[in-house]
Amino acid sequence: MKAADYRNMTEADLKEQIREQQASLAKLKFNHKVAGTENPMIIRSKRREIARMITVLNDKTKTSK
Repeated sequence: MKAADYRNMTEADLKEQIREQQASLAKLKFNHKVAGTENPMIIRSKRREIARMITVLNDKTKTSK
């Protein structure tokens, strides 16, 4: 998803998505350490997606104050 898609979401939805994606990233990292993954770039893209969501969430909280 793009940042514009995340901006349309509510803060609660964003927080829930961040939690889900972080759990997914942890699972990917663990599986990569144990058995290796076919495409390790997935880990990088997942990490960047989480950062994008956190950035949008921070922007929303700053503007709501």
